[in-house]
Amino acid sequence: MSELGVCMVIDMLEGLDELAAGDRRRGWEFLRTLTAAFGRPVVESDGVDPALVQVGEDRIGFALPAALREAYLLFGRRRDLTAAQDSLVSPQSLDVDPDGVLVFRVEAQGCASWGVPARAIGQEDPPVVVNVGDGWEPYSDRLSVALVEMVMSEAMFSADERNVDNRELDDTTNALVSAVFEPLPLPVLPFWAGMDGPGVRWFAGHDVLLRNDGETWLWVHGRTPDAVQAVRERLSGEWLTDSNDEGEEELED
Repeated sequence: MSELGVCMVIDMLEGLDELAAGDRRRGWEFLRTLTAAFGRPVVESDGVDPALVQVGEDRIGFALPAALREAYLLFGRRRDLTAAQDSLVSPQSLDVDPDGVLVFRVEAQGCASWGVPARAIGQEDPPVVVNVGDGWEPYSDRLSVALVEMVMSEAMFSADERNVDNRELDDTTNALVSAVFEPLPLPVLPFWAGMDGPGVRWFAGHDVLLRNDGETWLWVHGRTPDAVQAVRERLSGEWLTDSNDEGEEELED
């Protein structure tokens, strides 16, 4: 593994371990490390204007949980990190649903929503609930964890297509992922598209992050195309955007 790859994985493991233990500031530091390592660093101008956050608070009639406010001020303007697939609701558009849940994120097709329950609004880093159409269910013990995982996912979905691939998981490949790659110390979050099954787990390898969705689908986000290709070769099977296959087709044409 390259020196940068080693440092990246160590920083991720340390930062996420402390985030999982309750230090949300380490979560924000992790995101700075992550986005810088993948070539799209979070910079000072990426935050939402505090005045817009105030507009949102005036709209809903109470102060935002500190973790949500900090996220807006750190990366709220970065649509590649907040709205490539699902969307972080802009502060001026925040609303409270009939159940008293502050909805802060919505799935691309409206199939799921994430929010903070009314009973926890006053907490700095409250729990998160998710609604996939059957009512609100627990999602994460802390908002900061949900927001960090959101950025990890959105950064993957907005990445250069050469640096991302995905495939269906069979039992053999699923076991191999767990054996070969380093599990990140994040809580297992519910997979919204399969709430009754296994959740979402993240892994790290040489210059790559992997997201295992409910033990049925695997996503790979690499710092380079070569890093993604190394995963393809390690986990043989039918990848959806295998660049090598595309190259072979072009040569045949």
